[in-house]
Amino acid sequence: MLSYKPDAAELGIAAALFSAIAEEMGITLGRSAHSPNIKERRDYSCAVFDPQGRLVAQAAHIPVHLGAMPTAVEAAMPLAPFAPGDIAILNDPYLGGTHLPDITLVSPVFLRRTLVGFVAARAHHADVGGMSPGSMPIARELIQEGVVIPPIKLYERGRLNGAVLDLLLRNMRAPDERRGDLDAQIAAQRTGEARLQELAGRYGLRRASVLMARLMDYAEHITIAALAAIPRGEYQFEDYLDDDGMSEEPVPIRVRLTIAWGTLHCDFTGSAAERPSSVNAVAAVTRSSVFYVLRCLLEGLVEGGETVPANDGCFRPVTFKLPERSVVNAGPPRAVSAGNVETSQRIVDVVLGALAQALPDLIPAASAGTMNNVTIGGYDAQRDREFAYYETIGGGAGASPLRTGLDAVHTHMTNTMNTPAEALEMAYPFHLLEYAVRAGSGGTGRHRGGNGIVRSYEMLAPATVTLLAERRRRAPWPLAGGRPGLPAHDVLLRANDVAGNGPSSSHEIPSKARLELQVGDRLTIETPGGAGWGEPAIPEGQSNPPLTHHPPSGTLC
Repeated sequence: MLSYKPDAAELGIAAALFSAIAEEMGITLGRSAHSPNIKERRDYSCAVFDPQGRLVAQAAHIPVHLGAMPTAVEAAMPLAPFAPGDIAILNDPYLGGTHLPDITLVSPVFLRRTLVGFVAARAHHADVGGMSPGSMPIARELIQEGVVIPPIKLYERGRLNGAVLDLLLRNMRAPDERRGDLDAQIAAQRTGEARLQELAGRYGLRRASVLMARLMDYAEHITIAALAAIPRGEYQFEDYLDDDGMSEEPVPIRVRLTIAWGTLHCDFTGSAAERPSSVNAVAAVTRSSVFYVLRCLLEGLVEGGETVPANDGCFRPVTFKLPERSVVNAGPPRAVSAGNVETSQRIVDVVLGALAQALPDLIPAASAGTMNNVTIGGYDAQRDREFAYYETIGGGAGASPLRTGLDAVHTHMTNTMNTPAEALEMAYPFHLLEYAVRAGSGGTGRHRGGNGIVRSYEMLAPATVTLLAERRRRAPWPLAGGRPGLPAHDVLLRANDVAGNGPSSSHEIPSKARLELQVGDRLTIETPGGAGWGEPAIPEGQSNPPLTHHPPSGTLC
């Protein structure tokens, strides 16, 4: 079968066509969804796989989703034999998921009873049950975070398993909104099925199969060549999470990268043991974080601006050593919600920190290093319904050897949009008092780090708020003599203080907290700035101010 050899032009066209399937799935999902988190923030990802479950193409969606999606398809394989019209559903982090709010649908695609491949869509649902609205609580075990869905068939031969859907929705807040978002995912699946069938019908099954395989081989070849351009050696780095949410003890994450002959080996030995909290990341999230960095490297190392298809071939030259029962490879029953959103960011930081020693003229200083996760939920008496809201807030991008860091953007493992104030206030009983760039929060340097964000909420109904965030104690680290970005700062002002009925006082909020807020309470979140790169330019006769932050250790072995 593989004796057929498509030329470069045909491979380029095929890569664009397969990617377009995933992109169109995402457009369908975003435009059909009910919740602002999916509709406005676009917190979803879509991808196409071959009959063996290997990634063929993905849309430019959420990095932490896409690198882990192959694990979800692999987890759905035991449900075989598949038939046309089947759709599998799952969210179990230990069986193909990342954290519980990320629900994945996987569909087989057939052409004349022959399996062409699979399409998958993953979306972050604003609530999937659990002990706190938003399903990202300060938890000790997975079951506290929401309903756990192992791989099961939601549709079988085109028929909905209504009992399964009813059971899931009964365990989620705002079930009508959840049903609407699931329907949007199903629409995305149907779109992907139709487009992949059309493509296979146009090319023929044999030719389509060869194109999938050749695209993966091509991506592997280019990735090996790019890795071969990095100086061979071992590079190590460590950084820390501020705490685990249960104690103030910092959580170390360490990596040793071995680069040799076009391969990359990532050894996370020395990282903290898993914690009795939600900062634990499953192995799929750790791999996803490394694959994201690899994709960034390919953009910088491949000559001529050549685009490398994002598929299984890119990942083949990368191997891992992940200590069992660690924060980078946790096991049940540990909670994992913050591991997906926060620990993944720190994994990116340590991998980039190690690579900065090998590629000092390419790697940027640390960005904000947190998704600043906010969930708000309760009962909206005016609209007579439950509500559950989730969003991440951007920060400053780290400066690079070539340019200043961007202000007020989502960086690294989150690639979402912001939620517009108008959409937020139209759907939920709270509003924004301020949404602004946090001036002066970027670290100085030859190139300045980007500034963070100020986002301030006022409650119009009683609500439970959960904050899962980082970089409150430890600032984003600089490179080449730059200065760190400013750490984040979160403040709660109670309604009595706002009204002047008592002594005015603001309450600082830790990086991981559950708050019970009342009408008129105000929560302000100031996100971190990115770090600077290079020694700052200073007037003659003056010296740079002393560093108030000690960057994490990194040594060249």
